[in-house]
Amino acid sequence: MGKKESPDKEISNSGSRGGGASSKLSVFTGRIFGIIKFILGICLLPFVYSTTIVFLSECGVLEKTINQYFFAGAIAFLIIYLFIYEPVKLYNKGQKILEAVFRFFTPLVKVAPYLLPIYTIILLFIYFLYSLINKSPDAVRYFILLFGFTIALHLVFSAKSLRSRQGDFLKANYIFGFSFLYIINLAILAFAFNLIFKPYSFVNFCNQSFQVAKTIFSSIFKQLFLR
Repeated sequence: MGKKESPDKEISNSGSRGGGASSKLSVFTGRIFGIIKFILGICLLPFVYSTTIVFLSECGVLEKTINQYFFAGAIAFLIIYLFIYEPVKLYNKGQKILEAVFRFFTPLVKVAPYLLPIYTIILLFIYFLYSLINKSPDAVRYFILLFGFTIALHLVFSAKSLRSRQGDFLKANYIFGFSFLYIINLAILAFAFNLIFKPYSFVNFCNQSFQVAKTIFSSIFKQLFLR
């Protein structure tokens, strides 16, 4: 007669089988959500294009020097980041500030540090306080320079953080996450410009971005289904 397995061993075997099934289910569920995020990320790409085009178009109504200072700030950050020094500590400090601000609301603690360009927002408040004392055009240009620097810092390091995540099936978290935060950051920047410069229209930015994206979706739909 064969030896009977002890009750403890039977429980252990059944537990390992249950754990294996649970693990497979979690992997399968994760991949399903990964596919959904990937599809949503692809759907956001037309909005990435439209917000970029419309933002640059709206910048055309501003003085040439304002645009030059803004892009000089963004380029200055990229040169420092690529050739001199990666200011990751500066980015991490900004993350900690947002975590402290939203510590009472758990869902935003995880999302806000990626979505909100904290240094750009802080600079906007400092600008309005400073403008009460000094309305010099030169001061505006330097703040715009810093806007370009800080928004580039936030986008680059947020993209790096999302890209480095492990187990990102189909790069879904990266495609969806970065597309979403890019759109939100451009919207925040457009809103800031609307507050600072009268010719810049945030409402027009939103409307035109939607219309351009709508046109892209319409063209894709016609190519796929109405040929």
